[in-house]
Amino acid sequence: MDAYDPHEQQHAHQHRTPGHRSPAAGPGARFPDHAWQKPAACGPNSGNCVEVNLAARGLVGVRDSKIDGSPVLTFDRGEWAEFVAAVRRGEFDG
Repeated sequence: MDAYDPHEQQHAHQHRTPGHRSPAAGPGARFPDHAWQKPAACGPNSGNCVEVNLAARGLVGVRDSKIDGSPVLTFDRGEWAEFVAAVRRGEFDG
């Protein structure tokens, strides 16, 4: 798993010439904006959820929906499957 903070990249690109657009960098750039999904339990009006993106080949992205430009946690498919299985077994129930 790794995390990408888009705000860190913003500082790295401050000294570019006007009009120059750099491609997005970091693991979060692998996930297209249109593919982020909230769980059904989140409801249509709730902004306090995590979003999951399965669009990157072999990777799963997770971000906080209530934070604009949220860092993206990136998992491979095996890590994600293990996490989902642990949730279903109740390993994180308090």
